[in-house]
Amino acid sequence: MKEKKRVYEALVDGAMEGLTDQALYNFVKARCPKATSKRIVRASLLALLDPHLRDRNILDVIYALAIKHRLDDGVLDDGEGEAADERAQSSQAANQNIPQLS
Repeated sequence: MKEKKRVYEALVDGAMEGLTDQALYNFVKARCPKATSKRIVRASLLALLDPHLRDRNILDVIYALAIKHRLDDGVLDDGEGEAADERAQSSQAANQNIPQLS
């Protein structure tokens, strides 16, 4: 939780300075070198839920960053890719055991 809080603070600080997109991402990575794309997305969602953060422009920038990195293939590099592959393989195996209806 402590690392997510640091990433959250870096996101908000960078957005308040007027950084957007890749510049904001680089700012967060510079302040929190261990931050993964997954952690940045989660911290972004934390910022979007913060009732004290009301500036529409800051929220839009943080939202755009979260969406970009959530849909980016980079999120799968955080270890989720292997789990998704395993689920797909087990799903295929389960479907092979189901008799086909004619």
